[in-house]
Amino acid sequence: MNNQLISFMLGEQCYALRLSAVERVVRAVEINPLPHAPEVVTGIINLQGQIIPVINMRRRFRLPERDIALTDCLVIAHTARRPVGLVVDAVTDVFEYPEQSIAGAESILPGLEYIEGVVKLRDGLVLIHDLDKFLSLEEEASLAQALETT
Repeated sequence: MNNQLISFMLGEQCYALRLSAVERVVRAVEINPLPHAPEVVTGIINLQGQIIPVINMRRRFRLPERDIALTDCLVIAHTARRPVGLVVDAVTDVFEYPEQSIAGAESILPGLEYIEGVVKLRDGLVLIHDLDKFLSLEEEASLAQALETT
């Protein structure tokens, strides 16, 4: 069975999500602050009438932060609980990979919280995110409460 993945860049590192979790990719837009949201949440956007929390991927992965640039993208994806926007430097590709070619994260480095697996490509490794583990239960509860008071 093949898996479709969408790859994106954060700095020099390439990451991916399962394409089935992605709704669309849009250009960066103004992000409104969301008081009392978890630290990893940059704020919210209004996308065609739908309020979507935006997650700061750099903060989640402890990468150096920078201001959002006009060339950045928002990957609109969905977890089991809600849609989210992910700020990325660039979306690079959509590709298929056989399931047996994806190494589970636990087999490479146990304890990688947000990584589902790793794919080896000609030009390097791609870390595949597990969006359903992206927010801890505490962060999810805090986000839900912040969204309710908006």
